[in-house]
Formats: sequence, structure tokens, C-alpha cells
Amino acid sequence: MATLISPRTHPRPRPRPRLRPSDRARRLDLAQLGPNWYAAVMGTAIVGNGAAALPVRLPGLIGFGEVMWALGLAGLLVLGSARLVHLTRHRDAARAQLLDNPATAVFYGCPPMALISVGLGTLTLGSRVIGTGPAVALDAVLWTVGTGYALLVAVGIPYLMITRHTVSPLEANPTWLLPVVAPLVASAAGPALIPHLPAGTARQALLYTCCALFGIGLLATLALLPVVLTGLVHSKLPALALTPSLFLVLGPLGQSTTAVHQLADAARPVTPTIAPVALALAELYGVAVLGVAMLWLALAVAANLRARRAGMSFAMTWWAFTFPVGTCVTGAAALARHTGFPGFTGLATALFVLLLASWALAAGGTAAGLAGGRLLAR
Repeated sequence: MATLISPRTHPRPRPRPRLRPSDRARRLDLAQLGPNWYAAVMGTAIVGNGAAALPVRLPGLIGFGEVMWALGLAGLLVLGSARLVHLTRHRDAARAQLLDNPATAVFYGCPPMALISVGLGTLTLGSRVIGTGPAVALDAVLWTVGTGYALLVAVGIPYLMITRHTVSPLEANPTWLLPVVAPLVASAAGPALIPHLPAGTARQALLYTCCALFGIGLLATLALLPVVLTGLVHSKLPALALTPSLFLVLGPLGQSTTAVHQLADAARPVTPTIAPVALALAELYGVAVLGVAMLWLALAVAANLRARRAGMSFAMTWWAFTFPVGTCVTGAAALARHTGFPGFTGLATALFVLLLASWALAAGGTAAGLAGGRLLAR
């Protein structure tokens, strides 16, 4: 006979007291603050940069882009300060994130991309706010520091994977692409500085530097991407929370498309003899690679909808929905500008709408997680 149990035998647990904002601030654990948090800055900055690059001009679009640039710059300053505390007061945690944990070490590709993206927004959007001279100076600093950082990461993280980290190519996932995509971001943003340099050798030097950065990022991606795809097919993703990382494959595709068009524009006044070839190559390359990107976008969306139905909850990996899609926005916008084909204008606009929705999801989840004590909680 079943035994009836009185409700009094098992009293209901008392609800947890709601934390006041001041209590939550005291409970934040900066020891957990990894380089992956820079993805929030990247995702915010690319919204502004996408608004500036969009081939349609809607009322208030540039003003909206300026607001997103300001948010990205503020986020970079706040996060940079918090990371400084992390690196000085939590050295053991910082050392473990880089040297002992390959899953967090790959996210060191995010800080340089955040620096470069905010720098580009400063030049293309912030110049109306702070003036052209200060905007050029700030972009030059952020691009230079970010590019040096990107090269250090592109060499350093693979070196650690070879010599120190315990990893298997059969368990590779798209986050492995982050360290090698950063030079591509630098190659796409650098050409914007070329018109502000003295004519002659200085412009040529920066153009050729950006071409070299493009080659570094592209060839490293081509070497690593088959490993990532093999790992996905063989071992799948180890957790639902990693499913948004599938969007990271879009990053090198969209960013390289953007880069070839930016380099073609920069070549016209600097090296006019190769400019026609560069433009033709940019159009052919861009159409082919963006087509692959749209195919992968469909796959990534389908996988994430499946993961959502399976119970995938918010994690910081949701920021992977933003920056990679933003690079496809700028790539499609560049194709629309150079070809005049309205289909690319429509594609860029549709991708920008997707980018806005993705940013709202990621930003809203991050704000709720911090306010509710689910992120960086002791």
C-alpha cells in the first residue's frame, strides 16, 4: 500500500532573498573574468560599423551607429579596467586561463579584435562626435596595438597548443578559429587609415602590411578550418552551450570578403596599376566566399534552433551570434557598393536586421545574467 506523506513532512524551501544591486556588485568574482568577455565589445562595435557600411541610408541610421560605437568604446574601457584587476589580483586564475586551459586560451583572439573594431568605429562614426583629428589618432593607436596583439595571439596560442595544451584535433570546435581571425580583422580595418597618412611610402607601407595581414589570417584559417570541421563531424559539440560557436565560422568568411574590398579601394590611389585587378579579384572572391557563408549560416541557424528546443540556456557564447554576422554585413555591403547589384543591398540589409536581433538577445542575456547573479557570481 502506498504511504501517504503529509505536506508538513517536507516543508517548502525558503525562497532565496533577492540581492540588492550593491550586494550583487560585492558578489562579482573578477577571477572568472576571461578574455571571452571581449566578445561583448566586438559584438557591440560591429553593430555600429555595420550601420556605417550599410548601402542604404535610413533616417537616424548613422546616429544609431554612433550610439553603438559609444557603447562599444565604453565597454572597452570598463572591461579593460576590470581585466587589469583580474590580471593583477588574480594572477593564478589568469595564468590558468592562458597556459593550462585550452578552452579559454583560444579566446585571447577576442581582445585584439575588440580593440580594432572600436578603433574603426572611432574613425567612421566617432569622427562626427570627437572630431576627425582625435578620431584618426585614437584609431591609429587602437589599430596598432590591436594588430600587434593579434599577431602575438596568432603565433602564441598555436604555439601553446603544440607545446603545452592537451588537445585533440578530433575534438576541435569553431573557437579554435578565434586566434587566427584577428589578423583578418586588422587587414580589413587598416585601409581606412591610409588616406590620413602622408602620400608616398607611408601609404604603401600600410597597404602592403594589410595585404600581409590578410594573407596570414586567410592561410591560417584555410589550414585550421578542415581540422575544425573534422572535429565537429567526429566528436560533435560537447555541450549545448557551445552550439552558438558554430557562427564563428562565418567570421573569417565575412571578414576576408570585407578585407579584399577595402584593400581594392585603398589600392586605387596608392598602387593604381594593380587596382583594376584587385577590384576584379575582390568581386569574384567576395561572391564565392559570401555564398559559402550563407550556406553555413543556414546550418548554424538550424543547429541553434535545435539546441534551443533541447533546452539551451543563455551563456556568453551567445555573443557568437553577433560579430560573425556583422562581418557578413560589411562584406555584403562592400559587394553592393562595388557591383551595384541590388541583391547584395538586400542581403546586407537582411543580415543587419539579423545582427540587431542577435545583439539584443546577447546583450539582454548578459545584462540579466549580471543583474541576477548568474554571471561572475562568487
